[in-house]
Amino acid sequence: MKSEKGKSIAPVDNHREREKGVLVYPVYSRRAGGLSVGVNLYPGKKSCTFDCPYCEVFPFATNAEFSVEQMEQDLRLVIADALKQNIPVKDICFSGNGEPSLSPHFPEALKLAGRIRNELAPTAELVLITNGTGLLQPDIFSLLRDAASGSTALNIWLKLDAGTPAWYQKMNSSAITHEKLVAAIQEFAACAPFTIQTMLCAVDGKQPPPEEVQAWEKLVTELVVIASEKGQGIRKIQMYGKARPSPEDPKAQSLPVSYLEERADSLRRALNTLTPDPLALISVPQAEVYL
Repeated sequence: MKSEKGKSIAPVDNHREREKGVLVYPVYSRRAGGLSVGVNLYPGKKSCTFDCPYCEVFPFATNAEFSVEQMEQDLRLVIADALKQNIPVKDICFSGNGEPSLSPHFPEALKLAGRIRNELAPTAELVLITNGTGLLQPDIFSLLRDAASGSTALNIWLKLDAGTPAWYQKMNSSAITHEKLVAAIQEFAACAPFTIQTMLCAVDGKQPPPEEVQAWEKLVTELVVIASEKGQGIRKIQMYGKARPSPEDPKAQSLPVSYLEERADSLRRALNTLTPDPLALISVPQAEVYL
């Protein structure tokens, strides 16, 4: 992959060191379509309410601690370096080694990222990659609703890997039930815009069964209807495959690109009468390259 200015970026095959002890990191993102500046609220260890077999975060432990002051320094340096190379910053993205919305630092870090974005990279989006479990807490629900709907324009990439409880446990392995999480996502769809992100991969050598495919498509369609009738709409639906090594390999395995495209085409047909441009709504990003 090359940047907008033609700078070649070599792929990274092993990502276990990428965010270890690091608060801010640059990445050429397939979904952002260019340079994304990541913010990691968990530099010292993994902290997540999901245990996905495709997760790229390898086990580690450091003495690193998150601080807003260090985040500000690092974020300014990374953005300044990109601007010196004439590389546009597509977004500032909260991701990292756990569920960002559940970090006690998230509210303050989000405000800081918004200020720096407005000052140094006003065209960049603010993005939150989340598994949605923060929506079960009223204060986080309200924070994300206001950030997504207001002037912050937070683009929330909300994970929705499964349409059935059985596949949900295979993909996300969480103590939080599928039913409870889906109910929270449906409630959120009625009051704020967000992006749906779905990982499509095989687990234990088996791709999603037909009943799962049908249930997921039905659920996504329902969310689009809720969002269009009561909320501010679904921004995009990202269907992507496993492209990086994981500590549980080979439990989760990538599926052919043709499978992802077939799933995307089926969803486009289902949404054809519900949205004016289903082709633009659904994306199937392929390659990921890191700095």
